[in-house]
Amino acid sequence: MFSLLVPLVFIAVFGLVIYIVIKGIAQWNKNNNSPILTVGARVVAKRTAVDSHMHHHGDNMAMNHSSTSTTYYATFEVESGNRMELKIPGREYGMLAGGDIGRLTFQGTRYKGFERSKDGL
Repeated sequence: MFSLLVPLVFIAVFGLVIYIVIKGIAQWNKNNNSPILTVGARVVAKRTAVDSHMHHHGDNMAMNHSSTSTTYYATFEVESGNRMELKIPGREYGMLAGGDIGRLTFQGTRYKGFERSKDGL
């Protein structure tokens, strides 16, 4: 039973990796073929996702260290009333505040920029 389980787990993990790679390439291609749009929008929310990584260097446990990476997201409500959450650069995350109104530029699911407006949409 065990000799059958190990190959099945390997195949399942390998299949999952292939699926994730293909899905990423398809999204990248879709974004590349999407028009760059600029629309009126309002920032409705911001969030972060922190990922921890453990790094091993050699056999000595003292050589291990961990690091974290943070991904930044903002949710925009566009003129049509639809909402979209886009990954944004960290340098722009701190510049945005909930309720900001302006012009959002994006291409598919790629954030291209947000220009704040003083007089609304």
